[in-house]
Formats: sequence, structure tokens, C-alpha cells
Amino acid sequence: MSRIAFLNILGLSAIVGWCNSCGSTTSSPAANANGQGAPAPTVEVVKVTARKLAITMRLPGELQPYEVVAVYPKVTAFVDSITVDRGSVVKSGQLMARLVAPELAAQHAEAQSKLQGAEAQRVEAEAKLAADQGTYQRLKAASGTPGVVAGNDLEVAQKSVEGDRARLEATRESAQAAKAALKSIAEVEGYLQIQAPFDGVVTERNVHPGALVGSASASGSQVPLVKVEKTSRLRLVVPVPEKYAAGMVNGGKVEFTVPAFPNQTFTGTVARIAHSVDVKTRTMPVELDVTNTGGRLASGMFSEVLWPVRRFDATLFVPSSAVARTTEATFVVRIRDGSAEWVNVQTGETDGKLLEVFGDLHAGDTVAVRGTDELRTGSHVVTKLSSENQQSSAK
Repeated sequence: MSRIAFLNILGLSAIVGWCNSCGSTTSSPAANANGQGAPAPTVEVVKVTARKLAITMRLPGELQPYEVVAVYPKVTAFVDSITVDRGSVVKSGQLMARLVAPELAAQHAEAQSKLQGAEAQRVEAEAKLAADQGTYQRLKAASGTPGVVAGNDLEVAQKSVEGDRARLEATRESAQAAKAALKSIAEVEGYLQIQAPFDGVVTERNVHPGALVGSASASGSQVPLVKVEKTSRLRLVVPVPEKYAAGMVNGGKVEFTVPAFPNQTFTGTVARIAHSVDVKTRTMPVELDVTNTGGRLASGMFSEVLWPVRRFDATLFVPSSAVARTTEATFVVRIRDGSAEWVNVQTGETDGKLLEVFGDLHAGDTVAVRGTDELRTGSHVVTKLSSENQQSSAK
């Protein structure tokens, strides 16, 4: 290699080195600036609010008749006639069916005969007592004269009177027993007249004239003659979940809808609260009284109840977006003195855009509007009050 070529190579290397040195010098200030740490992120925050929960939940319910009776015959008999059918409107005491039982007629005649015999014996005993009392009185009056009446005859007459009184008392008791037996049979005969127990509607009829029927306890006689329901007033039974059971008050008005009238809302009154939670369903049965004017509603209808959920005490609320969930925890990010902090919470009910939370929070605490696990505990942030919080503060 010639000397000139070698010098050219040396010069070129020096120039490249000088350029590299210049480049490192100009980029150094930027690197140093970045080395001091990235600027703190800006986080939109909102205040934790406290208020009493007052929302409405949709719960299923079922309409039931206020009163319902399955009418069974009390005696074994034949159906002579039945004057009602399914859908018949009946009044309390109205005759719905008439039964016949020939053996009851025979028993009635027998009891009547026994009563007449007992009455005859009573009359005979009364007559004999009256006669013996007269004899005794005459003997007693005559015994005042010495030697006219023997003392033994007077004593025999007195014992006869006492015996007649005992027999008369026995015949009276027999007559009373015969009268009671006749009355009992008459009452049983009254069971042959099937009457409506209350004002209502016949919803079921299972027999026809000529059918042999018996009491509900008789073998093979488990089907009622008719079923009567009171539908002018209904019970709306609502199984209220355990977590919604607080805040219920008797007399409260509750609205509901039924599929048959989708565009109409009905109202019921809270009348009966079970005060006991079903361990299988974890619900508490609550009954509402519903006035069924016009009979539009029917028992057995399912309904959607707009159930009011209330809290006796104020609870804390944050935006739903403020609650973050991971596989390990449910939390909100509280901002305190420019530092982020995870606070574990339990969630309750949703009220619009707000979510009820329970945990180590207090009203007025500042939390991130958007909860995320990217904001780790101890991270430094710059806060910015959310626009919704600013509007509520202005109000």
C-alpha cells in the first residue's frame, strides 16, 4: 500500500470518529432528561357518595284466589241434581247440588219412632208418679188418726213415690237422648244439600247426576264435587329474595303487570309478610291484596312485580366503571395525596350508572372513574375531577 493511500484511510477514520462523537454529545441531554422518569399520568376521579338505596326490581309473582274451597260430600250418597257448572257465579248459601241417601230416611224414621216411644214412657211415668203421690198424700192425712192406717202401708206408699220419680227421670233422659239422635240424623240429612261456602265462582265440577259420591276420607273418593274460588279479591304471592327482604312495610303499594294485559299496570297492597326465609330457595313469601274489580284478573296468572328495594341506612355509591375485578379481588382505586391505593369492596345493587359498594371507604373519598389493575398501589398520579362530578357539585 502506498503512503498516500494509508494517509487517506487514516483521515477518513478520524472524520467518522469525530462525527460519532458529535452525535453522542447532542443526544445526551435528551437521554438524561428521560432518565429522570416519565411524567405522572392524569387520572379522572370522582367522589364517593352516600345515600339511601331506593330502586325497583322486577320479581316474578303468582295470583291466587283470596279464598278457595274444594267442596266434598260429608256422607255417602247419590247425586240427585247439580245446578252449577264451571264458571257459574254463586252466592254464599246458594244450593249447588242435592244428594239422596235412602238409608238416611230409614234412620230418620227409626229415630223418630224411638223418640215417640221414649215420650210415651215419660208420659206414663209422670201419670204413675202423680197417682202414687195422691195415694201417699191421702194415707199420710189419714195416718193422723190413730189406728186408721198402718205405718207400714204409709212407708210403702212413700217408697213407691220415690221409685216413680227415679223412673220418670230415667224416661226423661231417654227422651232427650232420642231427641238428640233424631236431631243428629236431621243434621246429617242437611249434608245432602250442598251449598256455596261464600260468594265466588265455580272453577271446577267433577260429578254429574246419578254419580255415587262419598266423603273425602272414604276410599276412592278424593275428587271434590266442585271447587269454589273467591276472585273478587286476589292474593299476589311474591317470593322476595333474601337480600331484598329489608325495608318491607305492610300497607305499601306495589305495581305489577300480567301477560294478558301487557299495556296495563295493576296495583296491590302488601298485606302479609312471612318473616321467615325458605331455606331451599332463600326467598321470603310476601302476599299482596289485589282488588279484582270487574274480574279481569284470574287466579293462577303469573305476574311481573315492580318490587321496591329500600335500605334503612345510607350506603356508599361509585360509578360502575370504578369497580375493577380480577381473579383475586374486586376493588376500587382510591387516590389519596396523589398516590393510588387498591381498596377491596363488595358490590351491592345498581342504581342507574352508580353501583353500591361496601368496604373500607368513606363518603367523600376520591376514586378513579375507571378502575384498572394498571394503576398499582403506590403509583403517583395527577387527578382530574370528572365532568359529572363537577356538574353535581355545581348543583
